Amino acid sequence: MDQLAESLREAPIIEKDGYHYFVHPISDGVPMLEPSLLREIVIKIIRKADVDVDKIVTPAAMGIHLSTAVSLMTDIPLVVVRKRQYGLEGEVALSQVTGYSENEMYVNDVDPGDKVLLLDDVLSTGGTLRGITGALEEIGAEVADVVAVIKKVGGGNELEDGQYDVKTLINVDVEDGEVVIVDPQGDG
Repeated sequence: MDQLAESLREAPIIEKDGYHYFVHPISDGVPMLEPSLLREIVIKIIRKADVDVDKIVTPAAMGIHLSTAVSLMTDIPLVVVRKRQYGLEGEVALSQVTGYSENEMYVNDVDPGDKVLLLDDVLSTGGTLRGITGALEEIGAEVADVVAVIKKVGGGNELEDGQYDVKTLINVDVEDGEVVIVDPQGDG
Protein backbone atom coordinates (compact mmCIF):
# COMPACT_ATOMS: atom_id res chain seq x y z
CA MET A 1 0.00 0.00 0.00
CA ASP A 2 1.20 3.51 -0.82
CA GLN A 3 1.00 5.22 2.56
CA LEU A 4 2.02 8.61 1.15
CA ALA A 5 -0.89 8.74 -1.31
CA GLU A 6 -3.34 7.43 1.28
CA SER A 7 -2.17 9.91 3.93
CA LEU A 8 -2.58 12.80 1.47
CA ARG A 9 -6.09 11.69 0.49
CA GLU A 10 -6.99 11.72 4.20
CA ALA A 11 -5.27 15.06 4.93
CA PRO A 12 -7.42 17.74 6.56
CA ILE A 13 -8.01 20.85 4.45
CA ILE A 14 -7.94 24.34 5.96
CA GLU A 15 -8.79 27.65 4.34
CA LYS A 16 -6.56 30.67 4.82
CA ASP A 17 -7.09 33.92 2.92
CA GLY A 18 -9.28 32.15 0.36
CA TYR A 19 -6.67 29.49 -0.36
CA HIS A 20 -7.19 25.83 0.56
CA TYR A 21 -4.22 24.08 2.17
CA PHE A 22 -3.81 20.46 3.08
CA VAL A 23 -2.36 19.73 6.51
CA HIS A 24 0.07 16.82 6.41
CA PRO A 25 2.81 15.43 8.69
CA ILE A 26 5.47 15.88 6.00
CA SER A 27 4.67 19.52 5.23
CA ASP A 28 3.31 20.70 8.58
CA GLY A 29 4.40 18.31 11.32
CA VAL A 30 0.75 17.59 12.15
CA PRO A 31 -0.99 15.23 12.37
CA MET A 32 1.81 13.14 13.87
CA LEU A 33 4.24 11.44 11.53
CA GLU A 34 4.11 7.67 11.67
CA PRO A 35 7.53 6.00 11.37
CA SER A 36 6.26 3.68 8.62
CA LEU A 37 5.27 6.68 6.45
CA LEU A 38 8.63 8.37 7.03
CA ARG A 39 10.42 5.12 6.20
CA GLU A 40 8.42 4.71 2.96
CA ILE A 41 9.24 8.26 1.90
CA VAL A 42 12.94 7.95 2.72
CA ILE A 43 13.23 4.72 0.72
CA LYS A 44 11.50 6.41 -2.24
CA ILE A 45 13.83 9.43 -1.99
CA ILE A 46 16.94 7.23 -1.90
CA ARG A 47 15.70 5.27 -4.94
CA LYS A 48 14.84 8.41 -6.93
CA ALA A 49 17.63 10.82 -5.97
CA ASP A 50 21.26 11.02 -6.97
CA VAL A 51 22.84 10.05 -3.65
CA ASP A 52 26.40 10.04 -5.00
CA VAL A 53 26.92 13.41 -3.31
CA ASP A 54 29.07 15.04 -0.63
CA LYS A 55 26.23 16.69 1.29
CA ILE A 56 22.46 16.87 1.63
CA VAL A 57 21.15 20.44 1.80
CA THR A 58 17.68 21.20 3.15
CA PRO A 59 15.82 24.33 4.21
CA ALA A 60 14.59 24.72 7.78
CA ALA A 61 12.23 23.60 9.09
CA MET A 62 10.09 20.97 7.39
CA GLY A 63 12.87 19.45 5.31
CA ILE A 64 14.88 18.59 8.41
CA HIS A 65 13.12 15.38 9.47
CA LEU A 66 13.22 13.96 5.93
CA SER A 67 16.82 14.92 5.35
CA THR A 68 17.93 13.62 8.73
CA ALA A 69 16.42 10.24 7.96
CA VAL A 70 18.01 10.17 4.47
CA SER A 71 21.35 11.19 6.02
CA LEU A 72 21.14 8.38 8.57
CA MET A 73 20.36 5.82 5.85
CA THR A 74 23.08 6.99 3.42
CA ASP A 75 25.82 8.37 5.72
CA ILE A 76 25.77 11.63 3.76
CA PRO A 77 26.34 14.71 5.96
CA LEU A 78 23.42 17.13 6.33
CA VAL A 79 23.46 20.92 5.96
CA VAL A 80 20.39 22.84 7.15
CA VAL A 81 19.74 26.22 5.52
CA ARG A 82 18.69 28.40 8.44
CA LYS A 83 16.55 31.51 8.86
CA ARG A 84 19.02 32.80 11.45
CA GLN A 85 22.34 34.44 10.68
CA TYR A 86 25.28 33.05 12.64
CA GLY A 87 28.09 35.09 11.09
CA LEU A 88 30.32 32.06 10.61
CA GLU A 89 33.10 32.14 8.06
CA GLY A 90 31.79 31.28 4.60
CA GLU A 91 28.13 31.91 5.48
CA VAL A 92 26.08 32.95 2.43
CA ALA A 93 22.80 34.87 2.69
CA LEU A 94 19.91 34.31 0.29
CA SER A 95 16.42 35.67 -0.13
CA GLN A 96 13.58 33.18 0.11
CA VAL A 97 10.61 34.53 -1.80
CA THR A 98 7.60 32.26 -1.95
CA GLY A 99 3.98 32.82 -2.76
CA TYR A 100 3.42 33.19 0.97
CA SER A 101 6.37 35.10 2.43
CA GLU A 102 9.78 36.65 1.99
CA ASN A 103 12.65 35.83 4.33
CA GLU A 104 16.41 35.87 4.53
CA MET A 105 18.06 32.46 4.85
CA TYR A 106 21.67 31.50 5.44
CA VAL A 107 23.84 28.67 4.11
CA ASN A 108 26.84 27.39 6.08
CA ASP A 109 29.20 24.46 5.54
CA VAL A 110 28.89 24.21 1.76
CA ASP A 111 32.17 24.70 -0.06
CA PRO A 112 33.14 25.31 -3.69
CA GLY A 113 33.16 21.99 -5.53
CA ASP A 114 30.81 20.24 -3.11
CA LYS A 115 28.35 17.99 -4.91
CA VAL A 116 24.99 18.33 -3.16
CA LEU A 117 21.49 16.88 -3.07
CA LEU A 118 18.88 19.57 -2.35
CA LEU A 119 15.96 17.99 -0.51
CA ASP A 120 12.68 19.59 0.62
CA ASP A 121 9.20 18.59 1.75
CA VAL A 122 6.95 20.46 -0.71
CA LEU A 123 7.40 22.16 -4.07
CA SER A 124 4.71 24.79 -4.47
CA THR A 125 5.96 28.05 -5.96
CA GLY A 126 9.61 26.99 -6.12
CA GLY A 127 10.70 30.20 -4.41
CA THR A 128 12.59 28.53 -1.59
CA LEU A 129 14.40 26.10 -3.88
CA ARG A 130 15.17 28.88 -6.37
CA GLY A 131 16.83 30.93 -3.63
CA ILE A 132 18.84 27.99 -2.35
CA THR A 133 20.03 26.85 -5.80
CA GLY A 134 21.13 30.44 -6.48
CA ALA A 135 23.12 30.54 -3.24
CA LEU A 136 24.68 27.14 -3.94
CA GLU A 137 25.70 28.32 -7.43
CA GLU A 138 27.19 31.48 -5.89
CA ILE A 139 29.23 29.32 -3.50
CA GLY A 140 30.46 27.19 -6.41
CA ALA A 141 28.77 23.96 -5.33
CA GLU A 142 27.37 21.50 -7.85
CA VAL A 143 23.67 20.79 -7.39
CA ALA A 144 23.57 17.13 -8.43
CA ASP A 145 19.85 16.69 -7.80
CA VAL A 146 16.79 18.44 -6.39
CA VAL A 147 14.03 16.39 -4.75
CA ALA A 148 10.76 17.44 -3.13
CA VAL A 149 8.44 14.86 -1.61
CA ILE A 150 5.15 16.54 -2.58
CA LYS A 151 4.45 18.86 -5.52
CA LYS A 152 1.42 21.11 -5.36
CA VAL A 153 0.44 21.51 -9.00
CA GLY A 154 -0.50 24.94 -10.29
CA GLY A 155 1.90 26.71 -7.95
CA GLY A 156 3.78 28.57 -10.68
CA ASN A 157 7.00 26.65 -10.08
CA GLU A 158 9.94 29.05 -10.49
CA LEU A 159 12.33 26.18 -11.24
CA GLU A 160 10.38 24.86 -14.25
CA ASP A 161 12.25 27.00 -16.78
CA GLY A 162 15.64 26.64 -15.14
CA GLN A 163 18.45 24.14 -15.28
CA TYR A 164 17.07 21.99 -12.46
CA ASP A 165 14.47 19.28 -12.94
CA VAL A 166 12.91 18.81 -9.54
CA LYS A 167 12.10 15.18 -8.85
CA THR A 168 8.97 14.63 -6.77
CA LEU A 169 7.46 11.54 -5.18
CA ILE A 170 3.83 12.54 -5.68
CA ASN A 171 1.98 15.45 -7.32
CA VAL A 172 -1.27 16.73 -5.82
CA ASP A 173 -3.88 19.44 -6.07
CA VAL A 174 -6.68 20.57 -3.79
CA GLU A 175 -10.08 20.46 -5.52
CA ASP A 176 -13.48 20.89 -3.88
CA GLY A 177 -11.98 20.64 -0.40
CA GLU A 178 -10.11 17.39 -1.06
CA VAL A 179 -6.58 16.40 -1.97
CA VAL A 180 -6.49 14.94 -5.48
CA ILE A 181 -3.54 12.82 -6.57
CA VAL A 182 -2.54 14.20 -9.98
CA ASP A 183 0.48 11.94 -10.49
CA PRO A 184 1.07 9.18 -7.94
CA GLN A 185 4.66 8.69 -9.15
CA GLY A 186 5.62 12.37 -9.13
CA ASP A 187 8.08 13.88 -11.59
CA GLY A 188 11.46 12.49 -12.55
